[in-house]
Amino acid sequence: MSLIKQEHYLSERFEVAFNQIHESLKSIVKLNDDRFKVLLDIGARKHQIIDKYYDELKQYAKLRNSLVHDKKELGFYIAEPHEDVVKHIEWISTIFNKPNYALSIATKEVIYCDIEDSILFILQAIKEHGYSQYPVYQDNRCVGLLKTGDIVNWMAGNIINTIVDLTDIKIGDILRDVKHHPIEFVPKSIDIFSIEDIYERKHKEKVELEVVIITENGKSDEKPLGMVTAWDLIEIDYMVD
Repeated sequence: MSLIKQEHYLSERFEVAFNQIHESLKSIVKLNDDRFKVLLDIGARKHQIIDKYYDELKQYAKLRNSLVHDKKELGFYIAEPHEDVVKHIEWISTIFNKPNYALSIATKEVIYCDIEDSILFILQAIKEHGYSQYPVYQDNRCVGLLKTGDIVNWMAGNIINTIVDLTDIKIGDILRDVKHHPIEFVPKSIDIFSIEDIYERKHKEKVELEVVIITENGKSDEKPLGMVTAWDLIEIDYMVD
């Protein structure tokens, strides 16, 4: 490595990482505007991970502009970023370029039931797992979602002398009285950014998407491998392989 190259090695690494992030933002945000600040602002409103690094990326943009626009000659930089800064922006670049699969934040042990199962099956599942949502299947195809609140409401409407008779009550009996809960099915190859896009799109359509169910190929007649709710997207723990 030449002396000049060695002297400005960190600056070049910083510039490369920044450019990679810029390209990633174009791909993630899908906006017909190449300005970094615009992409960053809109991306932060749509995606939790971009919002997480928003302030740092704003500062890095200022540093990048200074390094690039104040350059007097090839290979000359007015300043050299600290190595920790370079490592951190490279970390962010890796996250943006290789987003985690949605399964990494999904509830993986999905408890699902058949429409002909006894309601006691779900009550036992609630006791053991504490989940609040259970996909319901009929003939191996998902036909709806049953929430704990739905069960409580059904019980409240079927009290006779302070007693709720659950004898012979099937899940289908309750599901018939439940309002439709919107569900989306996605393949296991989908990443977290794409899941956020789905929730954003449904929000614009004024659809309160309840859950995204992950299957092998994104079909409703496949076994659920995981479920992602809007709550799961609030705090994402990103890992880099």
